[in-house]
Amino acid sequence: MKKASILVVDDDQDLLTAVRILLRPKVKQVIVEPNPENIFRTLERNPIDMVLLDMNFKSAINTGNEGLFWLGKIKSQYPHIGVIMITAYGAVDLAVRSLKQGASDFIVKPWQNEHLLQTLETIFEETKQAKGKDKQLMPARRQESDLIGRSPVMEDLQYKIDKVAPTEANILILGENGTGKDLIAQALHQRSLRAKEPYIKVDVGALTETLFESELFGYKKGAFTDAREDRQGRFEAANGGTLFLDEIGNIGLQQQAKLLSVLQNRQVVPLGSYQPVPVDIRLLSATNVPLKALADESRFRKDLIYRINTVEIQVPSLRERGEDIVLLANHFLDFYNQKYHKHIEGFERDAIQKLKTYHFPGNVRELQYSVERAVIMTEQQSIRDGDILFSPIEQAIQESTKLSEPMHANQSLEEMERHAVQSAIERYNGNISKAARELGLTRAALYRRMEKYNI
Repeated sequence: MKKASILVVDDDQDLLTAVRILLRPKVKQVIVEPNPENIFRTLERNPIDMVLLDMNFKSAINTGNEGLFWLGKIKSQYPHIGVIMITAYGAVDLAVRSLKQGASDFIVKPWQNEHLLQTLETIFEETKQAKGKDKQLMPARRQESDLIGRSPVMEDLQYKIDKVAPTEANILILGENGTGKDLIAQALHQRSLRAKEPYIKVDVGALTETLFESELFGYKKGAFTDAREDRQGRFEAANGGTLFLDEIGNIGLQQQAKLLSVLQNRQVVPLGSYQPVPVDIRLLSATNVPLKALADESRFRKDLIYRINTVEIQVPSLRERGEDIVLLANHFLDFYNQKYHKHIEGFERDAIQKLKTYHFPGNVRELQYSVERAVIMTEQQSIRDGDILFSPIEQAIQESTKLSEPMHANQSLEEMERHAVQSAIERYNGNISKAARELGLTRAALYRRMEKYNI
C-alpha cells in the first residue's frame, strides 16, 4: 500500500492519533479529519484512494446514521473511492446497511491492527482494478491528459483543444512563459488521430543558425567536418506524427525562409544531399511573443505565420485562473511529497492566502518551483506562509518599486530584470542551471537574457 492515500474521518481524536501512527509507515499519505463537513474540501485537494469513515458524529445531522449520509455523498461524487465504515459493536446492523449503499467494507472498533491493514490492502487492490477497467473504457484523449484546472478559462481551453485536436490543422500556441504551452501541445497530440505516432519536440529558439538545418532536416555522412554518419532530422523523426516547434518566435528570418520552404513542399533536403525526402507531419508551434509583434514583417514573415497559424490557441496566465491555484499547488505538493519521500499534509490557511493573493509573473512554473522549495525546506507537517518564497526577479521588482529615490523610481523594468539575473548568477557562482531554476527560466531563456544584457 506504499502508493495509497487514505483519509480517516472520526470525531474521536484518540482514534485519529492511533490510526495515523499505525498507517503512516505503511502508506504514501494519511490525512485525519475530525469534522465530516470538511470531507469534500479534503477530497478536492488530495487524490484520495480510500476513506475510513465513522458511522456516528456529533454533527448537525444527528439522525443516528450520519455515516450513511456521508457515505452517500462521497459515492455520488467520487464513486471510485473505497469507503470503509468504522462502527461500534452495537451498530453492526447499520454497517451492513452501508454495504448495500456502496461501502467497500466495515471495521468494528476496537479492531485488531492486522485485520485493519489487511482490509485496507484488499480494498486498495480492488480500487486499483476498478480504476484500470474504467481507464480502458475512457476515450484515449482523457487517459494521458495532464491538464489540471476547473476555472472557466481552462474549461474553454479544454473545449477548444477537443475541437481542433482531431483535425490536421497547424496550430500556434500563444502564452506567457511558464503557462504550460508544452503540455497543451502534448494534449493536442494525445487527442489527435496521430496519437500512436511519434511526437517530437524541438526548442528551435535555442538552436543557432548552423545547428538549425542539421537538427531539423538531418545530414549525410561527410556533409561537414563532424558528420561521421548519416543522421535523421527532426522532421523525418516525426514523420506520420506531430512535430512541436517551441519558441518559434525567436528564430531569425533566414531560418524562417528555410522552414517555410519545407512546410510548402512537405519535403526536406538533408545537408550534404540533393535528394528531397517527403515528410508527413502535423505542425504545432509555440511562442511567448504576442501575435501583433509576431506579425511585424521586419521580425517574422507573414507568409510563415499563415502556414503555422491555421488555428490559434491562447493559453491563459495563472493570474486568470484564480481558482486553479490551490488545485495546482496541491497537485505539486503530492508530486514532491513522493519525490522527496515526505509526508506533508497540506497548506495552512495563511499559506493558501499568500498563494491566492500573489500574481505569479512566472505562472505555473513559478508556482511549481515555489511548492518544491517549500516541500524541501519545511520542517512542519504542513506548509506555512513563511515556507513559500517567490521568484527573485519579482522580489527585485517589488523591492525597487518600494524605493523612493529618484534613480530607483525611474528605473526601467529591463534594468530590474538585469539586476535580478546578475544577482542570481553571482549567487550560484556562475552555475547557469541553478540560476535558471531559481529564476523560473529555462537555460536557453537565461542565456538569451545574458546575451541581451551583455552579462
